Amino acid sequence: MADLTLKYVNLEQEENQQSHRTEEFGGSSLVLRRGQPFKLSLQLGPAGYDPANHRLVFQILLGQLYVQVPIAYSRPPVRPGWGAYCPAPSSASPETLTVCLCTPASAPVGAYQVRLHVLSQFAHRVYSVGQFTLLCNPWCQDDAVYLPLESQREEYVLNDFGFLYMGTPGNIQSRPWSFDQYEADILESCMRLLQVSPQHQQNWKEDYLNRADPVYISRVVTAMINCQDDRGVLMGKWSGSYDNGVHPTKWSGSGDILRQWAQSNFVPVKYGQCWVFAAVMCTVMRVLGIPCRVVTNFNSAHDTNANLVIEEYYSIMGEKLPTSKDSIWNFHVWVEGWMRRVDLGVAYDGWQVLDPTPQERSQGIFRCGPAPVRAVRDKQLSMAYDVPFVYAEMNAEVHTFIVRDNESFQVDVDSGRVGSLICTKAVASDAPQDITANYKADKAPEPSVRSRSMARSPEPYALSRRSSDGVTVSLKFPHVPKVGDDICFTVVVANLTNTVKRLREHVNAQVKEYSNSPGDTFWEDHKHMQIGPHQTLEIPHQIREEMCAFLTEHSLVNLAVVMEGNQERVLAYEEFNLINPEILIEVQNEANVVVHKEQQAQLVFTSPYRVPIAGVLTVAGSGLLDSSIQIRILALQPGETMKKSISFTPQRKGIKMLHARLTLTNMSMVIRGFKTIRVQTL
Repeated sequence: MADLTLKYVNLEQEENQQSHRTEEFGGSSLVLRRGQPFKLSLQLGPAGYDPANHRLVFQILLGQLYVQVPIAYSRPPVRPGWGAYCPAPSSASPETLTVCLCTPASAPVGAYQVRLHVLSQFAHRVYSVGQFTLLCNPWCQDDAVYLPLESQREEYVLNDFGFLYMGTPGNIQSRPWSFDQYEADILESCMRLLQVSPQHQQNWKEDYLNRADPVYISRVVTAMINCQDDRGVLMGKWSGSYDNGVHPTKWSGSGDILRQWAQSNFVPVKYGQCWVFAAVMCTVMRVLGIPCRVVTNFNSAHDTNANLVIEEYYSIMGEKLPTSKDSIWNFHVWVEGWMRRVDLGVAYDGWQVLDPTPQERSQGIFRCGPAPVRAVRDKQLSMAYDVPFVYAEMNAEVHTFIVRDNESFQVDVDSGRVGSLICTKAVASDAPQDITANYKADKAPEPSVRSRSMARSPEPYALSRRSSDGVTVSLKFPHVPKVGDDICFTVVVANLTNTVKRLREHVNAQVKEYSNSPGDTFWEDHKHMQIGPHQTLEIPHQIREEMCAFLTEHSLVNLAVVMEGNQERVLAYEEFNLINPEILIEVQNEANVVVHKEQQAQLVFTSPYRVPIAGVLTVAGSGLLDSSIQIRILALQPGETMKKSISFTPQRKGIKMLHARLTLTNMSMVIRGFKTIRVQTL
């Protein structure tokens, strides 16, 4: 009898990837999720497979590690290990053998090679069958990343766009972001990230075996997103010139960053800040099959001496002083990954904080997490990993002092400001979801959180401070200030005593970036006044628009007022951001957008600026455009409306996002807009 030979292999890529929910990953490589069988077809000759005379064994290789998997005939393997079997014979040609190959739900994530050993009485032949990339499987109950709700799996694994929330709790700004996990070369870049990690380079065998555990994987990834200790993806920078790289505010998607890093032979991309680090990590985690979401903590503390106290100092003139080593970022962005914590117990399964922004070392490496959100809420500071650092970011007290003649006077203790709002993108919605109660046991969840313009009436955020002598002062805004408008506000001062008070008002405005102390004063006002017993005065103020023309997209204003008397020193302050203008995107025939059919969209923007502007308009959309579109805007006059039309042809079904940014060349500002589109099949 003639020896058995392998003539042809069909990896059934389309059918397998559809059943494994990986069909949106392009390319010729088979992409699978662990813990779920997949099918392949073998064409054998010359006379076909005979179980009585032939033995077929798969050799599955991950690097130099391998497992031998014999093919059973009509007998599915017993889970949870590797296995292969032939279903019941059909009427197909006896030369064609259909095989189901099973991977365990705890198989390491990686790129596998498959060989087939064909054994008969007189021969042993080995054939290369192909390769596949194996990812975690949130649909498999035995996988440590299993997520029960389909709506959450679609949002936190499959969705390729999202929103990053910035600004202040009183004026949340939504920034559209394209995670790009299905774009060309992104899957390969994420797999190479694991290969070039120090853990793999130092002990490849141990690294491969540990990749079964999402806790281990996420800890590797959080270190590899920054480049402090390795050949990581991003270099951080928070001040100075960005001329030799890309300013962090100009990124709008992960694809360009990951692709540039991989194509440069792993030279860190310049530059990132917290939201860029977090968004790129979210892409990598979703590619690897680990559910992930981007989270913003507003008023995030960095407590360098770990005493859960942040000290802030103001001069008697209302100027905030850069005298403290501790700091509060107006917002800080990290990610959460969903996984079981076998190392800690079932109570700590679920969402885990992972922070790739290089702030502090964890076991000698710049990384943070995974820290169970439940452990943060319950103040279980001994839990792995980095729970004390995460806890301090949202639970520190703020002690405020006024400094005069080198003497400090404490005027306030605020236990609610730090971590006042923690939010993420809501499932199947463009709106943010308040998840503060997940982190803080004493914080009741809000029914909803608004974004874009968070104007609260009559003021976005009012702070009062009372002195021991019965004088209070607060700041009141009629609305959240907008770019292009004057900043109008009122100082409200009340005398709660039975005596006349003679006071001096010092109002001070400083510009600041979200992560830094305020800079120099750009506006101030000082007045003398007399206020009668039990009288309330409202003192209007206006900062002209031309005084604010230098503010950038991420600039904030630190506004403070000090009321000073013979015995009184009373302070009110507010840090706020301006409402940025937006690009409106209108899609023609929006209800009937279908795959592979050209569509039209119009981009509309009216300039609120009092001077002409110019710049470059960039339009992108994963699954909608093959590459970004750039349009040069030469001159847009004050109040003038820009209208630009583009065409796009959707390549993938589902909810997709078309997003635009206008990068101005005559001022430091990026204007953005987005439109979510439901793409249907024909």
